[in-house]
Amino acid sequence: MKILIAIAFICIIGSLASALLFMMKDKGQTNRTVGALALRVGFSIVLFICILIAAKLGWIQPTGLR
Repeated sequence: MKILIAIAFICIIGSLASALLFMMKDKGQTNRTVGALALRVGFSIVLFICILIAAKLGWIQPTGLR
């Protein structure tokens, strides 16, 4: 499960980087930046749901902050 979460974070950062690249390269001529940012939001939502499900099923345990 930890590997899946790490891969998801890498995908989120990669999508954010591609949105920056598209924004700098296209200069507002295409909608590729919007698509990349929408993909990032989708990855974030899926990651959040996966973490909630994993916590509910007991695959990951909260450690608590002191």
